[in-house]
This record gives sequence, C-alpha cells and structure tokens, in this order.
Amino acid sequence: MDMTSGWLTKRSVGLEDGTSQAPSVSIDDGVMELTIEAPTGLVRAKTDRLRLNGMNTRSDFTEVTYFLTAESLDDYTVLIRDGVDRYGINSESAEQWIEPTSNRPDDKSDFALAPGTSTGLQVTYDLRYDGSKDVQVIIVHVSPLPA
Repeated sequence: MDMTSGWLTKRSVGLEDGTSQAPSVSIDDGVMELTIEAPTGLVRAKTDRLRLNGMNTRSDFTEVTYFLTAESLDDYTVLIRDGVDRYGINSESAEQWIEPTSNRPDDKSDFALAPGTSTGLQVTYDLRYDGSKDVQVIIVHVSPLPA
C-alpha cells in the first residue's frame, strides 16, 4: 500500500473515489504480508485481519487497521518492543506497561501506547492483553500525521 504522500487513496487500492465502501479483509487459514510504504520508511506486518477505515464520501482512507497476535506474554512483549524500534513508539511508555504486566501475567489490560511517527505516519499500538486467554492481540492503527 502506498502512503508515501501521507495518505492512502481509494484509487491506489483499486476503489472508486467517494463511493466505495471501506473494505475489511480476514484470512482464516494463515496470514498476509502487509507492507505500507510511508513517507520515511515502511510499516510491515504479518496479519490475518486488515481494515481500511474511512467515510464513503472521501477519496482517501482515514486509517489502516491491522491486528498482531502473540501466544505468550514474552512474544507479546517482543511485538511491543519491535514497534518501539520500528516506528518510534515511546519506549518509556511501553516499558511502563510491560513491567507491571510481567509481574501480573494473569491480569487484563487495555492500553494504547502513544503513537510512533518515525515513518512519517502515526502508528499506534492498542494493547488488548488478557492473561486468561491463549492469544493476545495488539490492534495497530496507521494514519496520516495530524495537519
């Protein structure tokens, strides 16, 4: 997906300006390789769900949303720290979430880290952790930088 201008246009993904529904993609038997070309880098992921968010009347999307999953707290922590390194997410904020959660791995937590902007896009990790479940989820929101 080409967001090098800071925006993802509907036309760039084969949809008509202003009238096309924002699509959702879900894969039941594997993952897709997602690459978003950003103004100053790449946003990359392996994911089984992708949503392009935007009003039907717009010619662009307001946000790309995808989901990262991990089967353990250790793997989840690796994903968070990878986001810090790749996208400029605040490491202090990430570690302030990781440390207490590591001490109470059976707890639940919903927390959004401040967005990283090192790619020229806003990349926000919305942490949805529930220690009682087998799979942990990070909802990743990629959007243009505020004007």
